Amino acid sequence: MRLTPATELEYRCSKLQEYMASASLDAVIIVQNADLFYFTGTVQSGNLYIPASGQPLYMVRKDAARARMESGLKEVIPFTSLKDMPKILAEYGYCEPKRIGLELDVLPVNFFERYRALYPGAVFSDATPLIRKVRMIKSHYEIHLMKDAADQLDLVYRRAREIIAVGMTDLDVAAELEYTLRKAGHQGLIRMRGFNTDVCYGQVFSGTDSAVPAYMDAPLGGMGLNPSFGQGVGLKRIEPNEPVIVDIAGCVDGYLCDQTRVFSVGAPSDRLRRAYDDMLQVQAVMTDTAEVGLSWGELYTMCHSCAVGMGYIDSFMGAKGAQVSFIGHGLGVELDEYPFIARGYDQMTLDVGMVFAFEPKVVFPGEGAIGIENTFYLSNEGLKRLTHTSDELVILG
Repeated sequence: MRLTPATELEYRCSKLQEYMASASLDAVIIVQNADLFYFTGTVQSGNLYIPASGQPLYMVRKDAARARMESGLKEVIPFTSLKDMPKILAEYGYCEPKRIGLELDVLPVNFFERYRALYPGAVFSDATPLIRKVRMIKSHYEIHLMKDAADQLDLVYRRAREIIAVGMTDLDVAAELEYTLRKAGHQGLIRMRGFNTDVCYGQVFSGTDSAVPAYMDAPLGGMGLNPSFGQGVGLKRIEPNEPVIVDIAGCVDGYLCDQTRVFSVGAPSDRLRRAYDDMLQVQAVMTDTAEVGLSWGELYTMCHSCAVGMGYIDSFMGAKGAQVSFIGHGLGVELDEYPFIARGYDQMTLDVGMVFAFEPKVVFPGEGAIGIENTFYLSNEGLKRLTHTSDELVILG
């Protein structure tokens, strides 16, 4: 278990303070677990108060002793009630904030009302865009953790080659691969910021199940085990000559890496094989094009146009009527971070330190889905790949 270095935390908080200054915020209060981990190095329940200038103050309800052990911040103190916040801030010399940023995309309304009652004269705004801008540029420390997560995914790929067989259920395969991940240190939970977005380790589908749409904002849905979850791995049995999609996220010390590979027991149809090769071509368009300064939306348009030109207008990134408007997504502590290689993001540009998973996929209802996914990052020397497993479509005998 690695603890986030204090220098990392100090830089992240100071970077947020830079963005707060441009937004004229006096303070940002952070309570969501992913953001707490990013800015404090722990997820102990409490309020992280980041002033416009000066030291952040992490007020911890439970457990303060553990928070002091795990967090490299200088000011970590016990905290019993939100009503005590003004008094504690005054003791540390902070003036009453007049403009406060909160994580309004994820903060429950009841929580928001409590902050508003605490500071009735303050103006509240959404600090999430500022937080996401800080988090989208990864440090060398973060990249190192994500490389370790990529190593986990290569173990999954190797295990999948060993176990996938006709007659196994998708659940059988998923359980074996999840066991491999847990033994390699995976935390077992994939964090996503989107509302009502629940994810386990990832998705394992075979044949027709991979083409079943679901509520998730993702190109693949799956039947799931029952309607209570309504997506993901199901009980379908693997048949000969059909694609088996293994779309799983590795995770090391809170940091994610995403990868999709396709297996088949016996050769899949010519249409599926051709579609797989075409998705590799779309990936090549991205790797040849992505560079600092290019807008996320422009990169999406180039890759989407490539897929449409190949004849996949009704099947690219989902079945017709269930297609998504992205091909890539940022990741780090959560699976849906900036940048988004997506329609409409024409004012946001690629920059050094950004990490994203790129996942061109084709879905044929009644037959199956096929595609590729790798995780990349922009370095000072250009685009580099974190996932290192072979891109081959694996035909098992």
